[in-house]
Order: sequence, then C-alpha cells, then structure tokens
Amino acid sequence: MLKEKGKPTRGLLRQSQFNLIANHNRYHPNPKLDFFIEYYWVVNWELEDNETFLSETLPYPSIHIVFEKNNSLIYGVTKDRFSYLLKGKGSVFGIKFRPGAFFPFFHKNVSMLTNKKFSISEITETNVIEIENQIFSTEENGLRIEIIESWLEQFRANPDPNITLINHIVNRMKEDRSIKSADQIAKLFSINLRSLQRLFHKYVGIGPKWIIQRFRIQEVAMHLERESTIPYAHFALELGYFDQAHFIKDFKKTIGLTPEDYLRTLKQP
Repeated sequence: MLKEKGKPTRGLLRQSQFNLIANHNRYHPNPKLDFFIEYYWVVNWELEDNETFLSETLPYPSIHIVFEKNNSLIYGVTKDRFSYLLKGKGSVFGIKFRPGAFFPFFHKNVSMLTNKKFSISEITETNVIEIENQIFSTEENGLRIEIIESWLEQFRANPDPNITLINHIVNRMKEDRSIKSADQIAKLFSINLRSLQRLFHKYVGIGPKWIIQRFRIQEVAMHLERESTIPYAHFALELGYFDQAHFIKDFKKTIGLTPEDYLRTLKQP
C-alpha cells in the first residue's frame, strides 16, 4: 500500500515559491527496505516555454539515486547547494538512502562519491534505460515504487550495525541544538573522535562536523521562510559562532546570499 511521507520541511530553499511551480511528493519504502531507504521522492513540473525556475536545496548527508529520462545518476553527498533548473515539462523519481545506508550497495568507501555524480551502472549490470522506460511509462507512483523496489531487492543488501549507529548519531545531531562539535558527539556515544570521523567518511561520505553545521543552517533557512525575521544574536549562539560576522560569512558561503538578501528573495513573486 502506497504510504505518503508528506512535504519536506527543511533543506529545500524557497519552498513556498517551489510549491507554486512543481509537485513534490514523498513516499515510505516497504518494511524490507526501510532499514536502507529513508523515502522515495517524485517531482513533476510543467512550465511555459519562456519560464524557468532554479530549484535549490541544502542536501542532507544522504546518497540519492535519481531517475530521469536519459539522465539517471547516483548523487553523492553535496557539500554546497544542489541546483537544478526546471524548464518545460519534466519528471524525476528519486531514492533517498538513509545516512550510511548506501554502503551495502556500493561496497566501497562512500567518500569517493562526495560532491560527485556517477552512472548507476557503477553498482548494477541491469540495463538502466530499461528501468527508466518502466518508471516513466506510468504516472502511478505506486507502480513506480514497485518497479524500483523489485530492482533494489536484487542487491540482497544486508543490514549493517554501523548504519544503525550512524543514524542514531545523525538524528541526535539534528534534534539536539546543544550539539555544536564532533567532540561532543564522540563523548556522548563513547567513540574515539578519529574512529568517529573514519566511520562517517567511509559510510556517509562526509565528516560529522559538516553534518552538524548543515543541520543548523537548514534550520536558519527554514526560520527565515516561516518567520521573515533575522535574530542574528540567536542564530549565532545556536550555531556556536563566536560572533554574528562569522555566522553571516558561513551563511553566505552555504546559501550564496547574506541572510538579508536571501530574505528578500523569499518576498519576490
């Protein structure tokens, strides 16, 4: 039975504007694959001939497999913003793996994928064009998911206890705003800091410090969209910065705009 996950709440920049342009749906995997897959996502859009929209996200520490007609790829963790120009009519179907959970499918150090995209043929001998044709021959997302899950189950991936540990840690990073450093995580979970960093680079593709910072910047972007205010002192404190200037510098480095400039883009029609 098709079970919807709901709309994204963080990570997607300019969400209200995006929702006017495209349909974005997310779905839970079946119980057999829930250990590995956080959700499937589908984006459909249809724009006028002279109309475009730049979709941007601050990605989570997750690997995605994205099926698009003649352009299906594996996307590693993206350190910067992920941008995609929507134009004309299009549709993409994505698989978002839980942090670290792509490792049993890849069987290599996942940091090899960071900031890169690879052909799906890197992990399978299945004809990717054939899978694409099956996915895009129907508009029923339930059928699309059945096609994908039948393919994923062929990998016979085994649950790995390291993935369970990684997801406990990542969830703690996301929910506990008092966590501002990898040292805190190492102490909380009684793990040597070097071991923690090696584990994350091998399974996730990125270090724990980056993940903490990414979650906090996502929270700031979400606040700006919902509240339209910029409490600089609060943001700097929450993110663990010494002063507001360092916070603004990192926000601009991540988003591409200062908080004030980003807020102005949210108010544009």
